[in-house]
Amino acid sequence: MWTLAGWTRGCCSSALPTWPRSEARDRHGVGRRWLAPALAAVLASTLATAARATDEIQVYNAGIAAVGQFTIQQHLNYTPLGLKEPPFPGGFPSNHALNGTPEFAYGLTDWWELGLYLPFAVQNNQFLSDAFKVRSLFVVPHAEQQPFFYGVNFELSNPTPRFSQSRWALETRPIIGVRNAEWEFIVNPIVDASFGRFGEVDFLPAARLARRLDKELFVGLEYYSDLGQFGHFGKLSEQQHTLFAVTDFKVWDIDVNLGVGYGMTPASDRWVVKGILGYAFPAPGGPEPTGQQQRLVNPMSRASVRLNQP
Repeated sequence: MWTLAGWTRGCCSSALPTWPRSEARDRHGVGRRWLAPALAAVLASTLATAARATDEIQVYNAGIAAVGQFTIQQHLNYTPLGLKEPPFPGGFPSNHALNGTPEFAYGLTDWWELGLYLPFAVQNNQFLSDAFKVRSLFVVPHAEQQPFFYGVNFELSNPTPRFSQSRWALETRPIIGVRNAEWEFIVNPIVDASFGRFGEVDFLPAARLARRLDKELFVGLEYYSDLGQFGHFGKLSEQQHTLFAVTDFKVWDIDVNLGVGYGMTPASDRWVVKGILGYAFPAPGGPEPTGQQQRLVNPMSRASVRLNQP
C-alpha cells in the first residue's frame, strides 16, 4: 500500500579529509583520537540523506478487505534514472533497480486488517530478498463510503543488510482523507523509526489528490517525501520530494494503479515508474458475526462508546 517503496532517500558521497602523515602516524595516537570523530561525522552526514530501497509506493486510503476476505497485491517500482551511489556501505544504488513486493491481506473485522509483505529487489541481474514486513491496519468502517475517513497503520519490518543498516524498523502511518462524488484528498504523515546503532526516527509525509472520471477510473497526483530525521531535517536539496502522475482503473476483476514520478531535488531519484496490481478473493457469505467477534470494538469509531454500553 507507499516505493514511499519506502521512500528512497538519496545518498551524498563525501570524500574523507586528508591528514598529514606525521599526524596519522603519531605514536601517541593523537591522529587516531580525532580521526574517529571525523569519520563518525562523515558517516552521520551520509546517513542523514541515505535511504532504504522502496518496495511500496502508495498512499493508503483506509480501504480494507471485507471480513474473512483475502486480498493480494503485487507492487513493482522501476527507477530508470536514479541515484548512482549506494545509500550506505554495502547497500545498492537505486539507479536501474527494480523493487517490489507481494502483499497479502486478510480482513478480521470491518475496521481491522492484517497484512504480510515479502519485499525484494533486482539490481544488475541479481535478486535480493528483503526478508518480510507485517502490518496491522485500523480504519473507520466502510471508509470508501465516508466523506471523511481516517485510520492508522503499523508496519514492522526486518530488513536485510543490503537494504538497511538497521535490523528492525517500525512505520506508523496515519490516514486522513476527504472525498465527494468527484474528488478525493488523502494525507499520510508517516513516521518511520529504525532501531539499533544506526537507528533514527524519520518523517516521510505523503499525499494524494485524485479526480474520478468514471465509476472505476481515477486520475491524479501523488506526492512522496522524506524530510529526514526529526530534529535534524536537512536542506531542501538534501530531502526527497517526488511527484507522481497516477491513474487507477479496473481490468475485469483486477485493480490497477500506474504512475510516473519525477524527483524534484538532487537527493531524489529523477524518474520512477510504479505499478500495483490487486485482486480481492470472494468474501465468504453467511450470517453476521456472533459471540466473541461481536465484542470486538473499533478503536477508530466514535460509536465505540455506545456499542460498549448495555
